[in-house]
Amino acid sequence: MILAWLILIPFVGGLLAWLVGRGSAKAARWIAMLTMVIYLALTIAIWAGSFSQPGQAKSPAWAIDFNLPWIPQFGISLHLALDGLSIILLILTGVLGIISVAASWTEIEERVGFFHFSLLWVLAGITGVFLALDLFLFYFFWEMMLVPMYFLIAFWGHENRAYAAVKFFLFTQLSGLLMLVAILGLYFIHGQNTGTYTFDYLQLLGTQLTPQAALWLMLGFLIAFAVKIPVVPVHTWLPDAHTEAPTAGSIILAGLLLKTGAYGLIRFVVPLFPSAASTATPLMMVLGVIGILYGALLAFGQTDLKRMVAYTSISHMGFVVLGVFAWNQLALQGAVMQIVSHGISTGALFALVGALQERTHTREMGQMGGLWETMPRMGGIAMIFALASMGLPGLGNFVAEFLVLLGAYQASITMAILASLGLITATVYALWMIQKAFQGSNTAAWRLPDFSARELAIMGVLIVIIVWLGLFPQPVLDTAQLTLNNIEPAVGQQITLPAALDAPTLAFYSHKILPANSLSQEGGPR
Repeated sequence: MILAWLILIPFVGGLLAWLVGRGSAKAARWIAMLTMVIYLALTIAIWAGSFSQPGQAKSPAWAIDFNLPWIPQFGISLHLALDGLSIILLILTGVLGIISVAASWTEIEERVGFFHFSLLWVLAGITGVFLALDLFLFYFFWEMMLVPMYFLIAFWGHENRAYAAVKFFLFTQLSGLLMLVAILGLYFIHGQNTGTYTFDYLQLLGTQLTPQAALWLMLGFLIAFAVKIPVVPVHTWLPDAHTEAPTAGSIILAGLLLKTGAYGLIRFVVPLFPSAASTATPLMMVLGVIGILYGALLAFGQTDLKRMVAYTSISHMGFVVLGVFAWNQLALQGAVMQIVSHGISTGALFALVGALQERTHTREMGQMGGLWETMPRMGGIAMIFALASMGLPGLGNFVAEFLVLLGAYQASITMAILASLGLITATVYALWMIQKAFQGSNTAAWRLPDFSARELAIMGVLIVIIVWLGLFPQPVLDTAQLTLNNIEPAVGQQITLPAALDAPTLAFYSHKILPANSLSQEGGPR
């Protein structure tokens, strides 16, 4: 039941914050904070008990498994399970949940109880996505995330919040409906083949599909996850949503909601449809590289500081797409590291931009300049996370992007070279941001308060994490390895990798997908 409690804790905490918030905004804030502290403590305890040592999980695949019939006549169950990938993302959810509540402490002054209710229910939905192994239940949580996030943007956002909220909802809802159609298609095909109609992920693995059916079903999942990541060209909702959302909404969007799309690629697209996914590999690698370069280029062209950070997310998440579809362990480990490191570094940048907007009442970099003079602590911390965003060695983003590029090089030298240009473009926009906002002369005669103790505590925690990820990434890599070694799409199924990818020499997701005798001695597919 511990997995059910991980979902129920933010549910119940959100309801309490809403009820108590009618009488005391301060009490609602403290209830939300306490809720997320309990959540984070529980996830860390689970990690320490089951994943702190390599191979310590109770079973090769799932450390904790909870399965309770829900609607058995339709093959629907409350099937929750936790493995190495899940626990990493749950800990990230707990950390960013606390940061989101703390960053909103003085920013949100209206309907404080309902704000924290919406925030905690988004986090509950995200938790369900990371735990659900019943596809019906997964879709339920996938859609459940949308409504409270819509409220966060529409009620507490900035100038064009209504437009941004509707655009976010339409993009994610319509793509989610395509995934629902694909889920139902897989459900009926499996039922016709086996006589057992079920939404259980573990039973659906290895479902016999024709190449055409596999391709169409895979596309239903892929489009939904690509929109959420987001992959160019279905990325246009992201800058608007980030720009208009309150600080907490931007942190959750960048740090967690985008990661649900990356999680979906790793957990569902490749294991359920390995052959169809391999067919889509050249296209997805190209789109990943386009996202890296195009997102960086657009980030450099922004004058709105928050919109600039939003476009950097498109660039950084391009590395995740490239890593997943490079079809080897190095790149996939890099993708997982990028999921975590990007969540921390970009979450910190959005918290910083929110604090800056609270003080200056503007996001336009042209109206800033010379802020380091009046807010040296903020300037120094902004520099740290700008360096993290550009992939400075010693910080988490460097480890992630280095592993992705190393793995991508084994898949396609051309794609790796083009993607590496993203490191150069990231340097340009990161230093440009610091120069425009914090350097130069203080022509506007800013006299603003520097970071408070609360804000320093927020940033201090995030700095410790991003440095730890850069210097000691092995615990994250070891924990993820338990999952990446045990994703089994189909028993005995072999993957034929496209010749356009130079026949990667490493087996995808280890020998579990490509048996040892499925590769020729030269490393190419037979």
